[in-house]
Amino acid sequence: MEIYRGIGVSPGLVIGTALVLDAEGVRIPARQIPPEKVSSELTRLNKALKAAAEESRAQQKSVELRLGKQLGSIFSAQSTFYDDPGLLTELHQLIHNERFTAEYAVTNVIRTYRRALEALGKDHFLSTKASDLLDVEKRILNQLLGADWEPLSNLKEPVIVLAHDISPSETATMDPTKVLAFATESGGKTSHTAIMAGALEIPAVVGLGKFLHDVAGGDTLIVDGTRGILIVDPDEEILEEYQGQVKVLSEQSGYWLAERDLPAVTLDGTRIELMGNIEFPSEAAHCIDRNADGVGLYRTEFLFAGHDTDPSEEEHYQAYVHVVQTLGPNKPVVIRTLDHGADKFPNHAEKISEERNPFLGLRSVRLCLRNLPMFKKQMRAILRASVQGDIRIMFPMVGTLLELRQCKMLLAEVREDLLEEGIPFKKDMPVGTMIEVPSAAIMADKLAKEVDFFSLGTNDLVQYTLAADRTNENVAGLYNPADPAVLRLIDSVVRAARTNNIGATVCGEMSGDPLFTQWLLGTGLRQLSVSPQNIPEIKKLIRRINLSDAEAMAEKALQLDTARDVTNYLREQKRRIQPDAID
Repeated sequence: MEIYRGIGVSPGLVIGTALVLDAEGVRIPARQIPPEKVSSELTRLNKALKAAAEESRAQQKSVELRLGKQLGSIFSAQSTFYDDPGLLTELHQLIHNERFTAEYAVTNVIRTYRRALEALGKDHFLSTKASDLLDVEKRILNQLLGADWEPLSNLKEPVIVLAHDISPSETATMDPTKVLAFATESGGKTSHTAIMAGALEIPAVVGLGKFLHDVAGGDTLIVDGTRGILIVDPDEEILEEYQGQVKVLSEQSGYWLAERDLPAVTLDGTRIELMGNIEFPSEAAHCIDRNADGVGLYRTEFLFAGHDTDPSEEEHYQAYVHVVQTLGPNKPVVIRTLDHGADKFPNHAEKISEERNPFLGLRSVRLCLRNLPMFKKQMRAILRASVQGDIRIMFPMVGTLLELRQCKMLLAEVREDLLEEGIPFKKDMPVGTMIEVPSAAIMADKLAKEVDFFSLGTNDLVQYTLAADRTNENVAGLYNPADPAVLRLIDSVVRAARTNNIGATVCGEMSGDPLFTQWLLGTGLRQLSVSPQNIPEIKKLIRRINLSDAEAMAEKALQLDTARDVTNYLREQKRRIQPDAID
């Protein structure tokens, strides 16, 4: 038995048999051609490049129809790569000067690019683009060799797919009834492959490191996409334990279906708003499927992916309207303005990648306040869409009162522009800010006087409070939402919101972790925003909580000294109200 730990990018627990894809795909020998065939080889290459680009555009349209325009834009970005001048020059030189075959030139050049990206390390945002290059290589080779290398399209029985990397194209064509889960040696949380897996709700773990040499096709595997774990050839005890967990989850699924239309109400009758976090317009349907109360966080970064330039105002507008129309006019949709950064999609990577510490550099509202046309364009689209339903705007990573006031001032300017142009918008659209850096948490009493609501982004709040990057294996153990310092900051923010009579919610991963549900409600929070997949489990827990008990346990947890003490206490309290749950 071998246990590997990576990055869980799509939740779920699956037991199945392995299908191992070759780490490098098909191996192409370094074969040379006679001088008289160079011209025809170049023609063959150019024809293959053109056909691959057309195939990429066709897949873009197919994905757009199934999953929405933003996911389709992944392949729009790829289609421009096939006529990239730098790529063409290198390919032509290998064929013309070295007289290599077109196949070898393609695999040599593109795999050099891929290795260079992967060498940046999994913490670097550009390393996540290696899977896109895998897509490009396979498309061109398919055209050159006339071979069908699509092992995932002809599956006869359900499998768990293992590979060094899986391209976005391969992920997009996966049938969730045949591909139960997948796990890869490389990849990161923001890779296009990871994003596609989340949209298709296929459990997935990436960034596991070298493991393929320890696996054979047909081996029994356990993939835990929630915890980021791959277990190869589990022993009887572990297999039995996980089979029990799968059975419990299956039973819970039936229970959750029965409770789908019941409200998230505590035992003492307090209604809790349970909303969904989404990244693409198509995911609004996932929220409806689970009867969410709305969208508590609509991340808009992916609108910027696959563009040589920033998306147009109309592209913004159409995406926002799609979400509102899917949810209906009475369910709130909180739209977060652009939150570009070192761990996000880098349309402005030139500016960010030069920084020594991009996590503490030009990102989120700092970047937007440096690019006012882009920022105002997004604000205009949000305001225009606001007449379609209950849309709310939220500014991320605000660190100072001045930053927030600058954002609000620009919003006021955009309102005036729309008014002068006679374009309708909702004049009283709620405005909020994320609390995700310690300075904002400390100044929450002041910020609360400037906005209509807070949203606690716990992922960054934990990271910045504890000075620990959870993607850095050297300090990842220090990243712990249960740390007393984090709990105290959250409690103070909720108190500031309550004192100033504004709304407050949590939209980070902490809100979707059942371990913290009772504590969060005990602090006074009455709204949570979680991944759509987590809504049923969190609702089940809410309906078993008594608020007076939650308030008492929240107060006690705040008195504990260490993260370990807090975790043990919260786990004990969770078992008390949900003894059948999986820890």
